Amino acid sequence: MAASRRHHRALAVIVNCLGVLAAVPALPPGAPRAQAAPARPAPAVAPARATPIPTGAPAAPPAVGPTRAAPIQMTTPPVTLRVAASNTPAPGYRIEVRNAGTGTVETTVRQELPTGSRATTVTGGGRAARAVGAAGPNEVTWRLRLPAQSTTSLHTALAMTAPGQSVTAPTCVYGSDGTRPYDCATATWTGSAAAVPAARATAAPAWQRPPVLLAGLAAVLVLTGGALWWWWLRRRQRSGVRPDGPAAASAGTPAVAGGAGGPADRGTVYPRPALPNATRRRRGPPVWLVVGVAVAVLAGVVGAAAWTATQRVAAYDTTKQPTSGAWEGRSVNGRLGTPLREAAFEFTVYRVACGTGELPVTKPGARQCLATVEVRNLTPGEQNWHGQLQRAYLPGGNWVPTDADATRAANLGRDVFAQPVAAGSRVLLPLVFTMPGADPPKQLELRSGVFSAGVRVDVA
Repeated sequence: MAASRRHHRALAVIVNCLGVLAAVPALPPGAPRAQAAPARPAPAVAPARATPIPTGAPAAPPAVGPTRAAPIQMTTPPVTLRVAASNTPAPGYRIEVRNAGTGTVETTVRQELPTGSRATTVTGGGRAARAVGAAGPNEVTWRLRLPAQSTTSLHTALAMTAPGQSVTAPTCVYGSDGTRPYDCATATWTGSAAAVPAARATAAPAWQRPPVLLAGLAAVLVLTGGALWWWWLRRRQRSGVRPDGPAAASAGTPAVAGGAGGPADRGTVYPRPALPNATRRRRGPPVWLVVGVAVAVLAGVVGAAAWTATQRVAAYDTTKQPTSGAWEGRSVNGRLGTPLREAAFEFTVYRVACGTGELPVTKPGARQCLATVEVRNLTPGEQNWHGQLQRAYLPGGNWVPTDADATRAANLGRDVFAQPVAAGSRVLLPLVFTMPGADPPKQLELRSGVFSAGVRVDVA
């Protein structure tokens, strides 16, 4: 038994050694070294040359985030403009054009005149011009050659057909082509109108307001009905008809028969048989009274409903074109040169010119209008806007969006709607609208987003 155990132990040792020798080739060549050597930290800076992959497949390019258009913002132009209203009895303006550059600049200055006004005084070689289709002069134009580091002052005076009103005259300075604006400014002359307080709409007296009148009429009708009902009840009581019936007094009353002598002569006391009470049906108010009160209440309800519906309909803006979606804010109307605020932007339209040959790209058989628009982002973040939301309305109610190709050409090939407007920045750019007929636009509608109520600028 001892020899057998020794043979078994030897055989077991040999089998284990053979198993270890068979398992050694299956181990990875770097495994023992990796276990023996401590792990080294990864280098902080990647090597300049990438190690090729052993399989021969090309290495994947580094991950790059999606490109995003840089926000557009207006830099300081070489030519700046300032406009101030003069303190004169007639509308007057002082225009200062400054060239802050180091070279001479050819510019065109245009001042828009409001409807019903004409220029009486123009300095600096300017002239009153008339746009195509206009009834009279509606702008003053200067062709200036500005030396480096110079300031040129211009003066204008206007005459109004309706004196005593405020006058706004926006002014822009353009490059030599007359399309791209360097800078724009506006000023409003008030004159004597500043001393006269603006008329404020006073509320009508309480007794003239429709709700108060309807409530008073209903109260009068109710009081009249109550008085008639009380008078009817009093009339029935005076006629002798008691609510308990005529037999109420004799019901259960004892009667005595015989004389008034002694006890024997008193007779027999017996109760008189009670007569049945005359049951009387309680009558309600007359029909004419019920019908009258019902008609009065119905008339009051119908009148109040009609007045409420009339006020709601009168509050609607009938000039607003129907669109889809819910509005953010309320639509604001204004005129040329007036800053108008909507949900995110503040728009100012300085000039609208149609068919004057200033556009670099014209379409045959169509009438193009160029609008000089300032967009100011008043929000703390970047804001996108779209060309299809900027519209020009014709007198008949039809509208057209901005012409993408013509607008890009007017902005020297730059798509102004592809870039968001930076927070707190101001952008001054031309927008082009292609009109289907010969009529100029009546209004411009500008908005920052689909759900913004936008602003409307009267340009006709």
